[in-house]
Amino acid sequence: MASMTEPKLISGNSNRPLANSIARRMSMHRGMSVGLVDARVERFNDQEIFVEVFENVRGEDMYIIQSTSNPANDNLMELLIMTDALRRSSADRITAVIPYFGYARQDRRAKARTPISAKLVANLLTEAGVGRVLTMDLHAAQIQGFFDIPVDNLYAAPIFALDIEHHFKGKLGEITVVSPDVGGVARARELAQRIGSGLAIVDKRRVKAGEIAEMTVIGDVAGQTCIIVDDICDTAGTLCKAAEVLMEAGAKEVHSYITHGVLSGPAVERITKSMMKSLVITDSIEPTEPVKQAKNIRIVPTAPMFAQAIMNIWSGTSVSSLFDADTLGPIYEGMYSRG
Repeated sequence: MASMTEPKLISGNSNRPLANSIARRMSMHRGMSVGLVDARVERFNDQEIFVEVFENVRGEDMYIIQSTSNPANDNLMELLIMTDALRRSSADRITAVIPYFGYARQDRRAKARTPISAKLVANLLTEAGVGRVLTMDLHAAQIQGFFDIPVDNLYAAPIFALDIEHHFKGKLGEITVVSPDVGGVARARELAQRIGSGLAIVDKRRVKAGEIAEMTVIGDVAGQTCIIVDDICDTAGTLCKAAEVLMEAGAKEVHSYITHGVLSGPAVERITKSMMKSLVITDSIEPTEPVKQAKNIRIVPTAPMFAQAIMNIWSGTSVSSLFDADTLGPIYEGMYSRG
């Protein structure tokens, strides 16, 4: 049953271009202007965050668009304080739209006396007043269980499948999807099934964090166009090494599809100089200028998917329908023709 009020969007400072794109997409679909709620999210001289909402939000269905990317702590605090401001302003429902969920890699205790920070973040969001979370490609799916509120986890795989079918038209029989580690096999298998390709794995063994001792290719990639798929690319060391190992194993060329382009430190330089022909990322994290200028990095938009997901949540219809390429195709109208 549809809500009587219109969905209202508000954005922090982490990824304003994405927030504006989502608003534009919703305006197209709604046939009416959907803008961002007028607010200021600023810092005092001592770097304390201050939020002021300039519009009436009493009884409204609010959607806060805010990735908790670098600087993760600042962006997380912005999200929490914005939530508190809306809750104290009597908003009816608050949904946190978090395209990139920071701290997701701290989802378990890998060693003694370490935190489970993803669970702490979940607690903070819930206590602040978030009633629902909408995110994309959580690093660990079980993080959904850290929340006692509904969590909708979208997947980039349908977007990537459309992109691959468009850019590799007529060559799909020569593609092998590759998981860069054993833990990512399920993600790679899903994409491989969507495009009807083979599957391979790069098995890596680490001496310690950040240092890879050995990489082995499991599967035949000789003469194949390899597509590495993963959820996060941080410093790109593993990704570039995997591309090198695949080329040594006889791959014709290597491309990568990564949901969240963290791309910190030397990542962009490594990717530019690597054997990868292209790296495709989404705009879940606002790309830096070096990322935009890199010749072999391409960015695919997530705004159409997030806009539709927000409208489905607002109207009480299925969000999981967006996992189907046949449903998603028309949403990305004209970008990826299946003709």
